[in-house]
Amino acid sequence: MDERWAEELPALGELGMVAATGVLIYLAVIAAVRLNGLRSFSKMSAYDFAMTIGVGTLLASTMISKSITLAHGLVGLATLFAAQRVISVIRQRVQIFHRALDNSPILLMDGERILRDNLKKARLTEDDLRAKLREANVLCLSQVHAVVFEGTGDISVLHRSGHDGPELEPWLLNDVKR
Repeated sequence: MDERWAEELPALGELGMVAATGVLIYLAVIAAVRLNGLRSFSKMSAYDFAMTIGVGTLLASTMISKSITLAHGLVGLATLFAAQRVISVIRQRVQIFHRALDNSPILLMDGERILRDNLKKARLTEDDLRAKLREANVLCLSQVHAVVFEGTGDISVLHRSGHDGPELEPWLLNDVKR
């Protein structure tokens, strides 16, 4: 075997440590999610997204960086989950904090009418809107009661009920920017 290759191959012990660290930090993530709940990786707000990215980065860094010990990774993980828990509690109790952290949903269609200014605010195109309408099995625009660009980045299509069906509850659109 070429000497150059022998020098570049990491020692088996290093690979074993990477694997062991990976398993331990992975188990710690599972335990933290079980303690904190599934909300830990939901995509309900910007801070949820940041949490997902942070945990992934921490997991990878702890596994492969020689300068980050398992203890550092576990403390970082605990800090992220604790911060998310605190932010969730404050967000539930303080409306101003909730508004500061969460994106407001935007109305994209009001019935058959496309709200083009709101499409621009959401940085969406009519092609994006059409794709979501097709995905929601809309066959004609008269079937649409409302289309909402949610704070999570999802698009919700609320179908118009038949003549005998229930009407849309106004409460469902309370926080939606028109």
